Amino acid sequence: MVQAAPAAQTGWSSEDEAQLFEAIQRWIDREVRPIAKQFDHADEYPTALVEQMRELGLFGATVSQEYGGLGLSAAAYAKIVEMISSVWMAPTGIFNSHLIMATCVERFGTEEQKRHFLPLFASGELRGGLALTEPNAGSDLQSIRTTARLDGGRYIVNGTKTWITNGIHGSCFALLVKTDPQAQPRHRGMSVLLAEKGDGFSVSRKLKKLGYKSIDSAELIFDDFEIPADRLVGGEEGRGFQQVAGGLELGRINVAARGVGLAAGALRDALQYAQEREAFGKPIVQHQSIQIKLADMATRAEAARLLVAKAAAKYDRGERCDLEAGMAKLFGSEAGMENSAQALRIFGGYGYSTEFDVERYYRDAPLMCIGEGTNEIQKIIIAKQLVERSGGSLRWSNSGPVLMAR
Repeated sequence: MVQAAPAAQTGWSSEDEAQLFEAIQRWIDREVRPIAKQFDHADEYPTALVEQMRELGLFGATVSQEYGGLGLSAAAYAKIVEMISSVWMAPTGIFNSHLIMATCVERFGTEEQKRHFLPLFASGELRGGLALTEPNAGSDLQSIRTTARLDGGRYIVNGTKTWITNGIHGSCFALLVKTDPQAQPRHRGMSVLLAEKGDGFSVSRKLKKLGYKSIDSAELIFDDFEIPADRLVGGEEGRGFQQVAGGLELGRINVAARGVGLAAGALRDALQYAQEREAFGKPIVQHQSIQIKLADMATRAEAARLLVAKAAAKYDRGERCDLEAGMAKLFGSEAGMENSAQALRIFGGYGYSTEFDVERYYRDAPLMCIGEGTNEIQKIIIAKQLVERSGGSLRWSNSGPVLMAR
């Protein structure tokens, strides 16, 4: 499997990255934080903010510099995702799904596909994401029913995709299809096509959600939709499942980083509130029950951050990291979930109101336990990798709890 370029080849020094993080933080404070509550409650797409993300280069964050992207390491990218998510998680989803599509093309696309699509992805001129999920196929991607039949120099696509991020405002999608529905095993009959909205497929509806608002999640319908044959990623049928799985490694690191951001944001707000709010004659932070909650929240957030860093480091070295990304996604998302719940408890009645941001953290967090593969699926992936890497026996390294291969 082709991997992202090692961090040493990104062209970013530690000083350059520090300046970038400072610029991102200024943007968060000036542009993101002031509008988050308003746009979330209205479930309104932040058009102006998306244009600012284009200008910052976030749609090309991990795209190689030779194609016009920033060429950031996964570690730097995860840091940016955490920073934004600690204030408002939704904007990170707008460029995450997009970057998974770009990663899929950069890793597995033909040279012609890379030269044509990647500069457009990096600039945000073409913007979109993955179209995997279907009404009857979520974590079990091999059960998809959308088909693509080759007819001369084009594929004829029929099927429905649902819960597609950027489905309304996006313009291009990496579409997972069955090019050979009878293939066994099933994954050998799956392929990825690049579908541009300008070619005419329809968006049936925007899906309403508990949280993760302002970002469009939509249902896409393909009815004898035609895609030129040269849009088949890699130019070879039957490789779609592996191509998508490769892109999802970066996606799971992103989701894990979002969980860290939520966990950190919930901790930040809870700590500030606990120092200001008084009960029984003293700030509630002086009560042991609150101190215990804060201690657990801080430990949980930091542990999740370290797991993300480890997964990102392996990704940047070009090493297989499905185990590490799975662990980071599992723990990071649960950290965001638990910390948001504990923050709400610390805020008491105010946490349940829309006056403070913790209620949004509480609504946004569950998505991280579902998106990019449910946490139940992550546990299965982790267990299988533990067995595979151990060669059937448990052998632990001296440096930490990671099984060593024989």
